[in-house]
Amino acid sequence: MRVDLFDFDLPDERIALRPAEPRDSARLLVVDPNAETIRDYRVGDLPSFLRPGDALVFNDTKVIPAQLEGIRHREGAGGQQVSATLHMRIGANKWKAFAKPGKRIKEGDRIAFGHSGESCMIGSLDATVEEKGEAGEVTLAFDLSGPALDEAIASVGHIPLPPYIAAKRPEDERDRADYQTIYAREEGAVAAPTAGLHFTPALFEALDKAGVERHFVTLHVGAGTFLPVKADDTADHKMHLESGYVGAETAARLNAVKQRGGRIICVGTTSLRLIESATQDSGEIRAWSGATGIFITPGYRFKAVDMLMTNFHLPRSTLFMLVSAFSGLDTMRAAYDHAIQTGYRFYSYGDASLLFRKD
Repeated sequence: MRVDLFDFDLPDERIALRPAEPRDSARLLVVDPNAETIRDYRVGDLPSFLRPGDALVFNDTKVIPAQLEGIRHREGAGGQQVSATLHMRIGANKWKAFAKPGKRIKEGDRIAFGHSGESCMIGSLDATVEEKGEAGEVTLAFDLSGPALDEAIASVGHIPLPPYIAAKRPEDERDRADYQTIYAREEGAVAAPTAGLHFTPALFEALDKAGVERHFVTLHVGAGTFLPVKADDTADHKMHLESGYVGAETAARLNAVKQRGGRIICVGTTSLRLIESATQDSGEIRAWSGATGIFITPGYRFKAVDMLMTNFHLPRSTLFMLVSAFSGLDTMRAAYDHAIQTGYRFYSYGDASLLFRKD
């Protein structure tokens, strides 16, 4: 499909720079393409749209301070300030990362992370550029490994705010809490599963009283989620891989939900992509682990997921393509027009939508 079919104009003031307080007070746009309805609610109203026996699926990945600043060193050349955003761990001491300025980095370069060249080192974290790929992607082999590397990254790294927020304000201490779900536990994400940012203990309690199950999967969201689709046709776009897993017990319980007539509601596109990656053509969800690059566009046949709670996404993005596949392109264009006209807040810290799958 043509990528420009997924374009729209978003006023700059619609981009949220902070989350709603409390989190579950954010607005919730309920979109049912089968009933041809678009309705305005609050996230706290979510239990009223679910039934006893339904199951919510959350991504329990935890954001790490994956934005690193440092100085590149090369024999015969002076030091140069560089930044790297880690996006996928591939070994005990190795990460894939997006580096800037990418064109000036070469294989074999040494990078000393932990300072910008204007201050003293606040930690020790050195790496070698082992491999250089496309679009500024590099493979970094760190001198530290395992837990020691994790501690060093936590010491010198910064929360990698999405570019549409970072362009407007610097990261601060509030983001360490705001840009994390209350149930995050598996470290490894570069970006938060933002639909989950709306949940509070009070909302969990209300869902429990409504008889709605909660299940957790893990997909470590990578920085590739923010990369624009540069191709003119979706067939020419290559998704970046993200690693995750679905446990055997979780898969069995979700299959049981389907068998008794319950619905699976994914909280976020990350959990949806992982569940769909783990589902067979028969509709059976199986235990799964590995790296997924599933690219969902209109025409995709959903095998397991019945409803989706998600934030509002960027124009021409793979995520807007996904929601258009889920509820229909015309429906989602109308929903986004409504959201823009009625003041919904967009992107990571913005409001949410609850989408019914188009049957």
